[in-house]
Amino acid sequence: MITKEKIDNFIEKIPPAPKALKETLLHLGSGDLVKAANAAKEDKALSTYLKVLVNKPIYGFRNEVSDVSQIFGILGVSRSQQAVYNYMMTLLSPSKWVLFKLTRVLFYNLQADLSINWQKILNFLNIEDKEILSSISLLPASIIVSEALFCEKKADVELLRSVNPIDLNSVLQRLCNMDLFDICEQIANKWEMPIEVSKIIQAASGMKPSEDVKVNELGKWMHLLLFYTLSQPKYIDAELNDFIDFQIDYVSDIYDDFSQLMEIS
Repeated sequence: MITKEKIDNFIEKIPPAPKALKETLLHLGSGDLVKAANAAKEDKALSTYLKVLVNKPIYGFRNEVSDVSQIFGILGVSRSQQAVYNYMMTLLSPSKWVLFKLTRVLFYNLQADLSINWQKILNFLNIEDKEILSSISLLPASIIVSEALFCEKKADVELLRSVNPIDLNSVLQRLCNMDLFDICEQIANKWEMPIEVSKIIQAASGMKPSEDVKVNELGKWMHLLLFYTLSQPKYIDAELNDFIDFQIDYVSDIYDDFSQLMEIS
């Protein structure tokens, strides 16, 4: 049994954002890319992560980008903030994956795939909001948290799923009366992310629609994006495809628009 106390202890162990990260996010929040880049350069691990992330083929840069100031200049305020939040998620990432067949590189790829396509969705919806753009960075946290909570009980999880095939989010709900999206909300709160981010994440579960029309609409798009991404062969091989239960009725009204949008390169 995974108790709520164990989850609370796990969340409590999550380190607060280091000083350089806080300063970077503070300056990005005020739209000052120069000061944000200078702050980011003080964190060598962050600088390395940004270089690796933005030079992935999905970003489409022809020449390698290595300077943080140049990276922030190309990405702009919103996408730079999103990249920093993505880095903060990697602080939780295990050195060795047990439950999922993931590597550091594949996890970075997952972040990049989600980030680029979420940007595409927000452009389609004519939404320019750096906080909403950053909300996608919390979804990979669900994978990290489930890995941390399940890795010591892998046999129990596999047994439960063999008896009644269900998604891992439902497994967690049954074991501790909290789901992955609840845990993501706790992480968002700990890192002082905007309340709207938590609301969108909850709606993205497909099980907890929001009364706020805008939040609910974004939740639908995020739910589809998560399912679409984890259904790719490389993530199926990593055993991520059973991560959530696809709620087709919840997203039926935007399904065609989503499918057409994802076909656009």
